[in-house]
Amino acid sequence: MKNKNFIIIGASGGIGARLVADLSSDHCGLLLGYHNESSIHSDYSIIKSAQLDCSSFDETLSFISDCKDEVDHIHGVVALPGSITLRPPHLVSETDFEHTINTNLKSAFSVVRSAGKLLSDSSVVLMSTAAVSIGLANHELIVAAKAGTESMIKSASLTYAKKSLRFNAVAPGLVDTPLSSRIVNNPNALKVSEKMHPVGRIGKTQDISHMIRFLLNPSNNWITGQTFYVDGGLSSTKA
Repeated sequence: MKNKNFIIIGASGGIGARLVADLSSDHCGLLLGYHNESSIHSDYSIIKSAQLDCSSFDETLSFISDCKDEVDHIHGVVALPGSITLRPPHLVSETDFEHTINTNLKSAFSVVRSAGKLLSDSSVVLMSTAAVSIGLANHELIVAAKAGTESMIKSASLTYAKKSLRFNAVAPGLVDTPLSSRIVNNPNALKVSEKMHPVGRIGKTQDISHMIRFLLNPSNNWITGQTFYVDGGLSSTKA
């Protein structure tokens, strides 16, 4: 994918940082939207970077428009923002609900909306979760948001097919990132999580980066409207 240009939104997170490193190694042009500037690595050749609230329609549209002006073509957009709020619905506040929906679903819709307005012949990759496919206790809030994302890509892949826009999602199991540190750094919780994944381990950021790069590759342009479960077999089990 040498010399291809990709927008990475959520580039300061664990998966985002891994993806930036991998695409940089592929000699791709990178345009980054981030939440936490301190997490952006300065040792990569970045065409553009900017702080971004991608749950804002206006900010997202402006950012992608600015990125488009920087290069000859945008070959793909990856939206990585996510959150983990694991508690039963009766303990979820309205603030919790709005934050989770804005971070996960509204931000994904905002990216789809902007891509539909501005881009063509490009791959859009969104994030879901393996929990959508099976019942997991205390996951009601996050699966409500991510199930919406999975349904959205199916519709968007049809709506924008004539523009050669492809929409897919990656649905990880538990991945070792700063976002999941409360689970990963708890030996008992980590042990339970490892047993839930049939391969016997939780995910690494490179596991997810590999799939995202596959979907970004223009050679795979017959794949659209799909969700790919990269989860160590978790989605094949019953809760």
